[in-house]
Formats: sequence, structure tokens, C-alpha cells
Amino acid sequence: MTDPFNDKTGRASMGGAQGLAVARLGIGLIQGLLLYLLWRSATSFVPMSWPPTMTWPATNPPLFGALFLACAFTPVMLLAGVGRLSVKALAIWGLISAAMLMLLGWHDVAQQATDGRFYPPYLRFPVIAFAAAALFIAHHLIVPAVAPEEGRRRWIADFDDYFDTAWKAGVQLALSLGFTGAFWLLLFLGAALFRIIGLRFLEDLIGEEWFSIPVTCLVFAVAVQLTDVRSGLIRGVRTVALMLLSWLLLVITVLVAGFLLALPFTGLDGLWKTGSATALVLSAAAALIILINTAYQDGREDNLPPVVLRVAVRVASVLLTPLILIAIWGLSLRIGQHGLTPDRIIASACALVGVIYAAGYGWAALSPFWKKTAWMKPLERTNVAAAVLTVAVILALFSPLLDPARLSVGDQVARLKRGAVSAALFDYGFLRFEAGQPGRAALADLAKSSNAEIARRAKQAQATDNRYDLKQKDDSLPPRTPRVGIWPEGATLPPGFVTPVRRDDPRYDCEDAAECLATARDLNGDGKTEVLLADRFRIALFAQGPDGAWTHQGDYRVVFCGSGSNDVRELLKNPQTAPVAPAWPDLSTPRGEARFTSEQDCPAPVAVNP
Repeated sequence: MTDPFNDKTGRASMGGAQGLAVARLGIGLIQGLLLYLLWRSATSFVPMSWPPTMTWPATNPPLFGALFLACAFTPVMLLAGVGRLSVKALAIWGLISAAMLMLLGWHDVAQQATDGRFYPPYLRFPVIAFAAAALFIAHHLIVPAVAPEEGRRRWIADFDDYFDTAWKAGVQLALSLGFTGAFWLLLFLGAALFRIIGLRFLEDLIGEEWFSIPVTCLVFAVAVQLTDVRSGLIRGVRTVALMLLSWLLLVITVLVAGFLLALPFTGLDGLWKTGSATALVLSAAAALIILINTAYQDGREDNLPPVVLRVAVRVASVLLTPLILIAIWGLSLRIGQHGLTPDRIIASACALVGVIYAAGYGWAALSPFWKKTAWMKPLERTNVAAAVLTVAVILALFSPLLDPARLSVGDQVARLKRGAVSAALFDYGFLRFEAGQPGRAALADLAKSSNAEIARRAKQAQATDNRYDLKQKDDSLPPRTPRVGIWPEGATLPPGFVTPVRRDDPRYDCEDAAECLATARDLNGDGKTEVLLADRFRIALFAQGPDGAWTHQGDYRVVFCGSGSNDVRELLKNPQTAPVAPAWPDLSTPRGEARFTSEQDCPAPVAVNP
């Protein structure tokens, strides 16, 4: 009987390339069938009807979410592990990863609030994205340690093994996804060709989920097998990709250095006004980390980059520290002002991982000044430590241990109870609509509060179906002075426009100058100035009445045609944004004015004769 294992390497032979192909195709087919069965259990689901008519397991949302997450990602890990791990090791790792994914999916769905806007697969995007990242990192920490070249098993493998395994898998994944996408483009092209001669069988076939879902998974498995058979070509593609990306390190290093050098002259106020400063800074840090690794690669002397890139790697490694410090500063300011939210907790976790990278990379860059070491050698230990920490943090964040919703609810309610935020300004909508079951439970407790104002507002939130209605109903909020950005810079707004307003005025929602942009213009040529106030989605028109008060006249509906930014505030800055005469006049009727509404949002393309 043939031994399925190679005793020298500890790797599964699976009967050679043919056995690997059969195993991978089987995994792909089984994944496709499982995903189809999950989809089928929810096919009778109609979003506009309630209650939904679904079959098990879609009728059990936590179970459905757990199964979906495991079926979506575990087979992909198995495809990558076949041939690299023994059958026993692969089976154990597959069961562990599937169990962890199911626990993450179960917890994410179970802690959500179910109120009619809860549709399959029930999972929220962050848990899907972070679960995929954790599985990818964990898999490529385990494979080099469990199946090293000499057949020895170690807790920590050599860094070049980690590098080779992870980056090769990343290239394989990208090529396999591209292959699957190209396959479907060809199918759609073929369906279109048959359709023009009156044959719609292929179009009908690819529209059937019993065909499209299993075939997609099967084609992806075929792509993984094909790329694995030609591993030398994959390494060649990886080498070219790393070489090209490494030269982008020069670009981002110059940009980040220029940004940091400019901060003492510009200050941080403009950065905080964006409302997304932490995300931007952490994104820049992540880009530096990735590109530093594309230049360093496996750290072997025969892979040393040119001198200019080695200098860029050292400079970029040092720049990580101020970027992470700015991100932490911005987070601390936001948390101090407004308390914890799930997004801020996730950002804090990312900043924690960033601290490890900044410290380790900074040490690697500066250590030659007091200790002779190989070029950036400490970077290797930093990468392994940060990878382990990342997996641990993700598992903690999306489990009951450090659940962001639970922690945010506790912090926000504590701020309310100690008076850091008044009962009138507390965000009951967060508890009702964004904090899941912990928020609903906290809102129920607040509804029983001995403070009559808190109890009244909590009950009002419980009885409201959406955030907008909650704001509209809350007519007891005190007036608030808006904070408005002005365009063009240096201009002024007419006196009396920035004044305390009540809840029903669009200016009330302008809590930050970065959120609202205003400009003063004479729109109708009557010699009087009007004000246009734009947020991200609309432009509100204000005019001054005989009493001198500025009143909201109505809103401009913006239809976005063509490419470009969909932020209405950017449109307000554009000099091409100007008053135009309507193409067709409105009508005056005995019952009121009839306003013309165009049938077409965007102009129809001009026909060109072939």
C-alpha cells in the first residue's frame, strides 16, 4: 500500500499532481454545493414582505451567519493547504478554523438587533473582512511551522519560509480571483452571442443559482490548482510584482515626509476637521508597512534592494512612529469628546497593532547606530509578533471578549450617568439602531431611569422605527449654533446666518465645519444675497425674509452623471456650479403650483452613426 505521506518533508503527496487536482476540485465542488444550499434556504425571502418565508437554517439567523462564514472561507484555506500539510494536520486545522469562523459569525449575528431590517446572510461587513484577514494570517503562520522543508515542526519558522508562503499565496489568490472573473466575462460574452441569434439557453443557465454558485467555486479551485502546478511561474510573477511595488515606496515616503514636515506650519486643525483623520493616517501607515516589506522581501543578501530603496526603507520605518502617534492623538481627542463607538474601538485596535510595527521597524532602522546588525533584520521578528497580535486582536474584537458594541454602550451610558453628556444631547439613536442587542438592553434600562427626562427620551427612541424620525420627533432639543465651513476661503457669510437654530433647521446638523460648506450668492438676480449650504448629500437654499431672519426655502436634488466625486460639497466649490434657467416652466393651477420633473436624470448619450 502506498504511503500517502512523504516522511522526509511531512507534506501530503495526495498521489501526485493528479491527486492534488482531485482533492482541490472536490473541495471546490463541495463548497459550491454548501453555499448553494445556504442560498436556497433563503430564496423564498422577499425583502418587502414580513414575516419572511424562509427555510432552515435561514430561519435561524445566528446559525445561518455562522455557516455562511465557515463555508465561504474554510474551503479556500483548505485549497491553499492541500499538498502543503499532511492530511491529519490539514483536517485538524480545517476543523479549528471552521469552528472559529462559526463562533465569530454566530456572535456577530446574535448580538445584532432584529427589527425587520435583518436579511441573509445577516453578517456585517467588518466581521467578514476581518475574519478573512485573520484566517489568511493565521494560515500562513501555521503552514511554515507545521510543514518546514526538513520535516521538523517548530513554533516559529524561519522568516523566509513565512515570506515565501504568504506572498506566494497572495499572488495565487489574486490570479485565481482574476481567472474566475475572466471565466464569467467569457460566459456572459457567449450568452450575448447566442442571444443575438435567438438562442437564450446559456443566458438562462448562468442565471440559475444551482449552476452559477457551484461553478464559480469549482472554477476558483481549478485556478488554484493551475497556479500551484506552475509554482515557478507564480514566483516569477511575485518577483515582478514585488519589484514594481517596492519602487512605490519612494513615492509614499516622500509624500508622508512632506506631510509631517508641513504639520508644524499648518497645524493639526485641518486634519481634525476632516472627520476621518485617524483612518487616513492609519491607511498611510499601512501603505508604508506593506511597501517596506515589498522592498525587504525575505531579507536574504541576494535579495537586497538598491541603495536608494534601502535608504527609503529606513526613512519610511522611522516615519511610522509619528504617523501612529498622530492617529492615537486623534483617537484620544474623539474619545474624550464623544466617547467610545464601535468604529473608534476598531481603530484603536488597529493603532495598537501599528504601535508594534512602529516600534519594531523604528528599532530595525536605527539599531545600526549602536549595534551592528544585518540590514533591517529586527523587522522579521516584528512581522511575526505583529501577525500573531493581529489574529488575537481580531478574535477578541469580534467575540464577547472585546465586543465593540458592548464596550461602546457601556462607555456611552456611563458618560450619560456621570453628566459628561446631558440627557437632551445623548445619542439614544445609537443605542436603538447601531449598538445591537447590548444597545437595546441599555435603552430598556434607561427607560426605567429615575431621571424623568432620560426615561422619556429612551421610551421615545424605543417607539421609533428609524433615526430620522427620532430626530424629527425630538422637538425639545435646545437651539444649537452651527459650525459651517465657508467657500471660497476667506469669504464671509451674511450677518445673522450663523445663529442658534432649532432641530427642524438644516443648519442644526452642522456640528463640525468639515461637515457643512456654505457660500453666499445672488441666485435670482434680484440684488439680494442668498446662501447655499451643502452637506455630503444635498444643497439647501436659504433666503432672508423681510424680518431679517434666514429661512430654509428648499433643497436642490443633485443627480450625479459621469465619473468624479459624489460629495455635494465638492460640487459647490466648482465654478461650473451656477444658476441655470429651467428647460421647461412650472405651471400655475387653481390648486397650486405644478412643478416639472424630468423623466431622465442624466442627458441621453448622443447617437453616433456607424
